[in-house]
Amino acid sequence: MLQDAKKGKYAIPQFNINNLEWTKYILEECEKEKIPIILGVSEGASKYMGGYFVVSQMVQGLIKDLNITIPVCLHLDHGSSFESCKKAMDSGFTSVMIDASKFAIDKNIEITKKVVDYAHERGISVEAEVGHIGGSEDGVSNEIYHATLDDCINLYIATGVDSLAPALGSVHGLYKGLPNLNFERMKLINDSLPIPLVLHGGTGIPDKDIKKAISCGISKININTELQIAWHNAVLEFVKENPNVYDPRKVIGSGQAAIKKAIDDKINLFFNR
Repeated sequence: MLQDAKKGKYAIPQFNINNLEWTKYILEECEKEKIPIILGVSEGASKYMGGYFVVSQMVQGLIKDLNITIPVCLHLDHGSSFESCKKAMDSGFTSVMIDASKFAIDKNIEITKKVVDYAHERGISVEAEVGHIGGSEDGVSNEIYHATLDDCINLYIATGVDSLAPALGSVHGLYKGLPNLNFERMKLINDSLPIPLVLHGGTGIPDKDIKKAISCGISKININTELQIAWHNAVLEFVKENPNVYDPRKVIGSGQAAIKKAIDDKINLFFNR
């Protein structure tokens, strides 16, 4: 998926899932639009849904029962350790991100290499992170620390990782102020590596900056908060207008149209439609 996106100068969306409904809406909309999709699952979301095996079986079941024909990647987002990544892979995930960016680059390389070796023996792809992407992920806050070209090159050469998320000014969650992406370094890293680059924290970045990031080599963009906000606002309105409705299917489902609208907007943007 990502190598094709890199060549074609578009970006594959990673939409993070939080429950069965989220997954169903994303699969249905991406099938309708006939685009490949990456379903991102954080460690926290996986725990909430019951565990890696539950998530994997749920996704496989939905693909079968909904007659999904598009390519679907089930991806562990921000795996915090080799053990966590291994558990996801052993449960049926087809891709994992090992996030060892909190460590010095040598330790990051050591942990990433261990994950890559295990994954590649099983035909599973691996994403890594260099630098610190700001904001909050699963309740853990991080300061921004921009990736350097040398660290990115050294990690790729030493590990053979399949894709890389260099921290270049984006944040998880909502921005405080305006996004300030380092496009010059983004392009430099892309021109220096044969692997696709990933942009975390796609929510809140202006469309013009998304387009510029894609032109500078970004091949995958992660979206989570934007879908959550769209769903939240729609459900609040529904509950306000229907205070006596208590069926969870109707309450949760009232956010379906809003989520699908947000998905469509991102697809049109990422694929230059």
